[in-house]
Amino acid sequence: MQQTVNTCCIHRTNVTFLLDQNLSRKLIAPLSRVWPGCNHVYDLALSQASDRAIWEDAKNKALCILTKDSDFLHLALLYGAPPKVIIIRAGNVSTSDIEHMLLAHQKEIDDFLASMVESVLVIP
Repeated sequence: MQQTVNTCCIHRTNVTFLLDQNLSRKLIAPLSRVWPGCNHVYDLALSQASDRAIWEDAKNKALCILTKDSDFLHLALLYGAPPKVIIIRAGNVSTSDIEHMLLAHQKEIDDFLASMVESVLVIP
């Protein structure tokens, strides 16, 4: 007897997100339903920290930085992964718009998180 598995509900990696201060803490709940364990820099006492300090914390905790700040792209090019970085290229949009954008790119994000070679993903 063949057994089938619903792969849309399987997370291929246990990497989760560290949301930068330029993203709302309100994203934690909806994103955690898909990517459990999301954190915000505010909740980790990093809201006043430098980008480099946030980078090091994400690296030490095996988190993927989720940001709108292109400075993290420069850090990724300079130091490489870990941590991985997802940069959201969206102007002044609502938190709901960002949530929908990320969920619309769920497969691409999951593939990126599982990749052993990719270190930066830009979501247009």
